[in-house]
Amino acid sequence: MPLFVAYYRRALPRFLKVKELIDGGAIGEVRYVTVLLSQRPVAEDIDPDNLPWRVLPEISGGGRFVDMGSHTLDFLDFVLGPIRSATGHAANTAGYYPAEDTVTASFEFDSGVLEAGIWNFTGHADADVCEIAGSLGKVSFSSFGAEPIVLETAAGRQSSPSRTRHTSSSRSSKRWSMSCSARAAPRRPGRPARTTWVMDQILRDG
Repeated sequence: MPLFVAYYRRALPRFLKVKELIDGGAIGEVRYVTVLLSQRPVAEDIDPDNLPWRVLPEISGGGRFVDMGSHTLDFLDFVLGPIRSATGHAANTAGYYPAEDTVTASFEFDSGVLEAGIWNFTGHADADVCEIAGSLGKVSFSSFGAEPIVLETAAGRQSSPSRTRHTSSSRSSKRWSMSCSARAAPRRPGRPARTTWVMDQILRDG
């Protein structure tokens, strides 16, 4: 039976637009990446008698970083190639649940591009910004929101409207169903394991 992972951002139009800009040289040679995801704690996370599975490491393998950060890391793998080294720090700063609630990390891609990331799930405000910077400019986008994609170069600042986030999710579900029925080989074998390895390195060091 094939193994499927729901890393469907690689098929969503708004993320394919980011890849198109990078591959087309809109920002020149990529130099570095920064990721910031900050969220205020949700009600279910601060109910000690009814904690969700996402913040119970014995079920999920970690906290919301594992649940949400994985999608951003997988997309960056799709755009920039595999990460060859990763280090980080993870902490439980608020004590609402057993898993980590704050993670900082640094990465190096096979290409030599460097990345720094912060994920915090007990912040005072919400923020979701990923920036890929190059020799000619940078592109900014959110991993979970529907904000416009922003391209900044010497020519100025351009915003691309964001299309519906979940359009390709249903398509992915249909492909999953068809693949199961036909017992087809996975389209991108092995790639989810690379993202899992990166998160393991970060949480191990933390």
